[in-house]
Amino acid sequence: MTTRSKFVFFVGAAIFATSFASAADYLPPPGDSWATHTPQQEGFDSAKLKSAIDFAIANEPKFPPELAKVADIRDLRIATPLQFAKEPFSGPIGPLAPRSPPNGIVIRHGYIVAEWDDTHAVDITNSVTKTFLSAVAGVAFDKGMIKNVDDRVIDYVQPTPDFLLPHNQPITWDEMLRQTSGWVGTMWGKPWWADRPGAEPWSELAAGPPPVGKEWKYSDVRVNALSLALTYLWKRPLPDVLKQYVMGPIGASNTWHWEGYDNSWVTIDGKRIQAVPGGGHWGGGMFISARDLARMGLLGLNEGRWGATQILSPKWIAMSRKSTGPNPEYGYMNWFLNTDQKLFPAARADMVAFIGNGDNIVYIDYQHDIVAVVRWIDDTQKAEFLRLLLAAVND
Repeated sequence: MTTRSKFVFFVGAAIFATSFASAADYLPPPGDSWATHTPQQEGFDSAKLKSAIDFAIANEPKFPPELAKVADIRDLRIATPLQFAKEPFSGPIGPLAPRSPPNGIVIRHGYIVAEWDDTHAVDITNSVTKTFLSAVAGVAFDKGMIKNVDDRVIDYVQPTPDFLLPHNQPITWDEMLRQTSGWVGTMWGKPWWADRPGAEPWSELAAGPPPVGKEWKYSDVRVNALSLALTYLWKRPLPDVLKQYVMGPIGASNTWHWEGYDNSWVTIDGKRIQAVPGGGHWGGGMFISARDLARMGLLGLNEGRWGATQILSPKWIAMSRKSTGPNPEYGYMNWFLNTDQKLFPAARADMVAFIGNGDNIVYIDYQHDIVAVVRWIDDTQKAEFLRLLLAAVND
């Protein structure tokens, strides 16, 4: 059940047991039939939960007043290029589209407790795409296609000459997944130094290649290099792999689509394949609904298991949640960690989140058995939303 009104809580006449089931006891079936419980039945204070949702809706990102007069921040064909306009080579090369208003969903013990606006709306999800990319890598690891994450990438695939540069040869799968690889080169016309540069557009180029494995840098060029390497490893489009091994088994809809760039085509074993990016920095990436994101959140909550099926191994989930040395608040892409409760002070340290620009957020709270998807909330307000959400939990 979805509504285009401000928000909805679920009510019903049925009497439920006072003890709560765990999320593993209920998972939504494929399709759109997803059981709902009232906030009270799942241990929420309805008024406080409403306040959290109101806060999310009220804190939609905004343009500065000068830009707001001439541009609509919901039209990402305009907003995204403006956001990255100071970067060299910042022009989009993948699809962008107008987005929906703020929307979201709160899940407890697997049941929908509340949702607001259109949770079926299929929007770009920006860097949450990286979570799907790491899942594809996880399936490859679990199948033995990657024997050890500390192996060098070039010992498996050599997708472009850049991978064979002396600087890049020691780079491992683990370092690429943690964004500590320091990979240098150009992907789809975007050079490594032009992605989120320092104070000046040429800062990264002037500094020279970073040491491999020693520095953390959020870099979509390097993420896209990982995506290309995985495409060569699988020898098939990554969206097809994701659908077969992850999205299909968790019962996701058929509305999501993972878009490549206009120029991200390669030929592998005679087949022409479009490589896909790990985000929407230059357009493209994962376009998906809040409901399908919630399923991915439940997969994380249940340690990679969906019912009787272990989709991602416990070992892979443990590696995904292991802190990265240079950045203890980051695991595998795009597992943001609450190490020392710095990212989300109101939550326990073992909480994780998938976060993408905009912001698009999937919160996973193991302590309270909660998954919450919040779309299009101001980045500076994400921790306050979670504080309000957890303040609504009575037990």
